[in-house]
Amino acid sequence: MAIPVPLPRVVKFENDAYGMFIHWGIYSQLGQGEWIQHLKGIPMDEYVKLKDSFTADQFDAYKIAMTAKNAGMKYIVLTTRHHDGFSLYDTRGLSDFDAIHSPAGRDLIAEFVDGCRKAGITPFFYHTTLDWYQPSFNEDFDAYLEYLRASIEVLCTHYGPVGGFWFDGNWSKPDADWKLDELYGTIRRLQPEAMIINNTGLSHLGELGHPELDSVTFEQGRPTPLNREGMSKYVAAEMCQTINGHWGIGNHDFSNKSTGELIENLCACRKVGANYLLNVGPTAGGQIPKLQEATLEVVGDWIRLHNKPIYEGKPSLIKGQGDNFALETEDGRTYLFIHRLSIDGHANVTTGDGGTGPKAFTGVHQEISSVRWLDNNEELSFTHDPQSGLLCFQATGYPYGDNLVVRIAVIS
Repeated sequence: MAIPVPLPRVVKFENDAYGMFIHWGIYSQLGQGEWIQHLKGIPMDEYVKLKDSFTADQFDAYKIAMTAKNAGMKYIVLTTRHHDGFSLYDTRGLSDFDAIHSPAGRDLIAEFVDGCRKAGITPFFYHTTLDWYQPSFNEDFDAYLEYLRASIEVLCTHYGPVGGFWFDGNWSKPDADWKLDELYGTIRRLQPEAMIINNTGLSHLGELGHPELDSVTFEQGRPTPLNREGMSKYVAAEMCQTINGHWGIGNHDFSNKSTGELIENLCACRKVGANYLLNVGPTAGGQIPKLQEATLEVVGDWIRLHNKPIYEGKPSLIKGQGDNFALETEDGRTYLFIHRLSIDGHANVTTGDGGTGPKAFTGVHQEISSVRWLDNNEELSFTHDPQSGLLCFQATGYPYGDNLVVRIAVIS
């Protein structure tokens, strides 16, 4: 069966490859994650007082956008409203539980969009569908859905073209009629080129939903290949993940993922053609924590060595052993991703065992003139049988002082 041709907005999304997720709101002042009100059972009439101390005095949208850009990220998804019901945008009369009515006194989403555009980053809007603040969510669901739709209409009409809308919360009422035709129809009418994504949650990774959706989601889990044969439309895939264990900032969460793990996760996403959406949790004032900022910068350094295959590479029928895999670009080049190489050097200063030596790939039927490392252009010896498709090349180790975590060879 045929695979549908992706729409231009989906092509752009897949080529963007890597994005920043930002969870930030009044909950950030407590430093215990974005679910603190719900998990701690804080009465809403007490919780809402956090609005009175929300200043956003360190929020610099352009600086954040440049941090994303330097990290190799092409888009940012920001929580315009999370489950606690507080909006970072001017809701224009729909509610006074928003940034305009806080000491910040500003439309922070307007600043976010402006900062992204100045930095050449595509802005996306996260928006909750679940709402702990609005009584109508439980008492008059139809009225709540109109409030939600009107909120999205505000976001569609006051900030210019945006990359997309990233919804989250339908899993809270799995059997309800969310009137998605009306919600998504508002976006298609006012932002026809916007991606529409609705997170299926931890228990339904990669699940397809409403026909207007443009991407499936994999929350905190590596994506699996999508079988798009016979689909009514081509949908993308995206993995979203935290740097530590919280989406919103956790002041005492010291379990941060290493740069090596993040690089491997990015490669695992690209292996199956999925995007990687990596979260940061800004401080109460709106500043990305220094460790997270530095972590992103290091991953960005790795991406700069491998721009072309990361952004332009598409899944290949060429197969490697273990975690090794191949991506192909439209110019006919094939890139081989190699995991767990060891470092060359004197036994007294090197650690690790194995990793170098012959690496085999099958399905390589084109003629080959060279195999070389992408990072330093070192030519590698190889044997190749085009008829059987077997390619075997000699993988040298990292020069002492280097470790790329995943090293890429290009064949031509």
